[in-house]
Amino acid sequence: MAGASSQNFFEGTEKLLEVWFTGGSEGSDLRDVKQESWEKLLRVVRCEIISKTSNADMDAYVLSESSMFVTQSRFILKTCGRTTLLLAVEPLMELVQEQCGFKKVLDVFYSRKKFSKPEQQHTIHQSFDEEIAHLDKMFKNGAAYTLGRINKDCWHLYTMDAVGVMEPDQTVELLMWEMCPDTMQIFTKKLCQDGPEATKKSGICDIIPGVQIDDFLFDPCGYSMNGLLPGGYYITIHVTPEPHCSYVSFESNVPQENYMELMEKVLNTFKPGKFLMTVFANKESIAKDNHKRLEDKDYVPGYTRTDHQFCTFKNYNLTYSHFTRPII
Repeated sequence: MAGASSQNFFEGTEKLLEVWFTGGSEGSDLRDVKQESWEKLLRVVRCEIISKTSNADMDAYVLSESSMFVTQSRFILKTCGRTTLLLAVEPLMELVQEQCGFKKVLDVFYSRKKFSKPEQQHTIHQSFDEEIAHLDKMFKNGAAYTLGRINKDCWHLYTMDAVGVMEPDQTVELLMWEMCPDTMQIFTKKLCQDGPEATKKSGICDIIPGVQIDDFLFDPCGYSMNGLLPGGYYITIHVTPEPHCSYVSFESNVPQENYMELMEKVLNTFKPGKFLMTVFANKESIAKDNHKRLEDKDYVPGYTRTDHQFCTFKNYNLTYSHFTRPII
């Protein structure tokens, strides 16, 4: 995440992996994995731990390339740049069986936006087809989807073709690019000394009040933050501010019946030229009907919707929307 110079390109678009485990004993807990074991796993991915924060429900790690979250039975890893996230899946399953006793994957979700420069990725991540082939070797009932325009902006998802997670579960993402240059200056050492200053000056601290924040400002530029709330809820934000490859991601699993107000807060904070929004919620979640709030939302203040898709599979509803700022 440490900023590249103006001559270099940095792929801000993240790879996002979420794995739910089962088949352990009553006391099995992913948070019992030793930190040195996490560090060894992350070396496979080509990133490292910068800091850790915890509450009663979750451990959250700010990484050199994005974030990692660990609960009793759920593991989330989000990495940007040229990281090799999928190479960690098999070692992860071996690690949690050895140290926690979890013998089975209950569910898996892998997703990402289309890369700006896929040719710069490791071979396994240069195409979604390669990623699918790798995951299919480990999961015999995998199912892969692409939403959006495959010749332009789109979003990929891989999951298991069977009902797994039965407790309430939801994730909202806003992936933003062509960012406002003035806003992006906040996330540089020229304007802010550290993460807390950038968090306050940008207004990130006001998006979801009350979160326990762990933030980091890279040198010379770039920003990452994790925010924790009771109940196993989190937000995470990552900023690539360079003008030629500017990108911001926002992700949260905070349950809401309607994410429109949250979306507008995020947009007002970062002012992207384009963004896509995904809402992924199972039938047990209060967020399951967000697609009804979004289906008639052709216009968001300052933006026009260019694509909108709704899918239902397993016990989840998934909504994908793409917006762009009109050219004046």
